[in-house]
Amino acid sequence: MFKRKLVSALLVMSMGVAALTGCSSASGDSEKGDSDKIKVSLLVTGALGDKGFNDSANAGIKAIEKQFGDNVEVETIEMGFDQTKFEPSLLDASESDADVIVTGGWDMKAHIENTASLYQDKKYIVYDTDVDYDSYELENVYSMTYKQNEAGFLAGALAALVTTSDMELANPEKKIGFVGARDTSAVINDFLVGYIEGAKFIDKDVTVDVSYVGSFTDSAKAKELTLAQYTNGVDVVFTSAGPASVGSIEAAAASKKYVLGVDSDQAMAYEGKDEQQYIISSALKRVDNSLVGAVEKLLNDELKFNTHEVLGVKEKGVELANNEIYTTTVPEAIRTKVEEVSTQIADGKIKVTTALGMDEAKLKEIIKNAK
Repeated sequence: MFKRKLVSALLVMSMGVAALTGCSSASGDSEKGDSDKIKVSLLVTGALGDKGFNDSANAGIKAIEKQFGDNVEVETIEMGFDQTKFEPSLLDASESDADVIVTGGWDMKAHIENTASLYQDKKYIVYDTDVDYDSYELENVYSMTYKQNEAGFLAGALAALVTTSDMELANPEKKIGFVGARDTSAVINDFLVGYIEGAKFIDKDVTVDVSYVGSFTDSAKAKELTLAQYTNGVDVVFTSAGPASVGSIEAAAASKKYVLGVDSDQAMAYEGKDEQQYIISSALKRVDNSLVGAVEKLLNDELKFNTHEVLGVKEKGVELANNEIYTTTVPEAIRTKVEEVSTQIADGKIKVTTALGMDEAKLKEIIKNAK
């Protein structure tokens, strides 16, 4: 079924090009039914409006519709926060008329492994988690993760440059903060390890306060922890707590201190609001761009299934948000230094440590030594 639709879509593209060279039957050549389109369904855990990961994925789906709308139709399904409904939702999507199912995150890993092999006529694009290709038959699955440690390194470098600067809201103390979701999340800790390393790369005397919310959704707790860090002398906090990160942003506005967002460009999500001016950048996982790239490769029959890829600075899978707030609030000298660091990572001159596979004792030692 999938191959028939792909061939049909490509044939329609060819017919469209041919139609441009003649004037007869133009409308007939350009018309086609939706049955010829490849249907892409995005399943997000939780809901849209998180100003982070889910919104970034949905932005990618919208971009796919805009760029490939003649050959692709899309839909986004919000699965809610009840994890017991994730696998049934994935099964429902697999039973539907969707040709390509897109989903991601560590909490979907097992569900993909259990489901994809049952629906070999479907294609699965999985972001921000790997899958066990050795133990399961996943010839129809393409997965990608992002080097969040490299994104964290850039955030740490920026935070260290800010706290040691004479920027308006910076104080004399060389102290920055990190508010993460769960201390058991390897992805969150990967951000953290990179963040600490990036800060120490700039100035070894910079200290890092570390707090964990214990949840991806408790924004009130995130706000409480962030306020405590600001009270303790921190002047810039990197929040990596998923939807709960909105609490850290509220704390930044209340304290008139700087904050770094995560996953998507969170300053743009607060356009016209007081909070925006304090979000000087965000550590981005370019889920949106990576989904567009994956679907483009799929349409060109170039996407390698049964394969996992890791996207970092070099692959433009992670970066810092470079928006108007960043360019007008952060001095040029700091922005130039951050760009130099980014180039060094891309060129392989800076190797960033990862928390993935790191034992708990080593992680605790890194956190302790950062204080």
